[in-house]
Amino acid sequence: MDHKILKFNKQFVEERRYEQFITSKYPDRKIAIVSCMDTRLVELLPAALGFKNGDIKIIKNAGGTITNPFDSTMRSLLVAIYELGVEWIMVIGHTNCGVQGMDSKRMIQHMKERGITDEKISMMRYCGIDLEQWLHGFDDTRSAVLETVDLISHHPLIPADVKVKGFIMDSTTGELEEL
Repeated sequence: MDHKILKFNKQFVEERRYEQFITSKYPDRKIAIVSCMDTRLVELLPAALGFKNGDIKIIKNAGGTITNPFDSTMRSLLVAIYELGVEWIMVIGHTNCGVQGMDSKRMIQHMKERGITDEKISMMRYCGIDLEQWLHGFDDTRSAVLETVDLISHHPLIPADVKVKGFIMDSTTGELEEL
């Protein structure tokens, strides 16, 4: 780990700069956002939507999508709803997403180049994991967002009073398009 990170953290705490971020675990705006882990959205997304620390829950993953109704993103949404009072879910994809057009075969080749053996890859398949499908990206951001909205909206454990909407954010300007 970069020693600059630890040095910065020590100074941050010593100078009590954390005080401006103190809030509760409950989102003041009762919103959960499912979005991409893209570096361009780290500060842009909350800034472009006017959110501050404590307003929302943000759940990030590669592509900002849910590919399995029982994955960790879905679990996080259920916790947000039932334990933290979330009433509205925003699924926010973005332009020029790295997951769009991602090639699972190429990623598996990169794994092999980094030392992951064919034996380990075969073990995944033996355990019932279709790596090509699991690592495959999506072809169209709009469709991927709408599929995720549909999955959440029709999930058997999501209450009918929770609103779910899909959006695409411009990765440069932060402009939000409702789908």
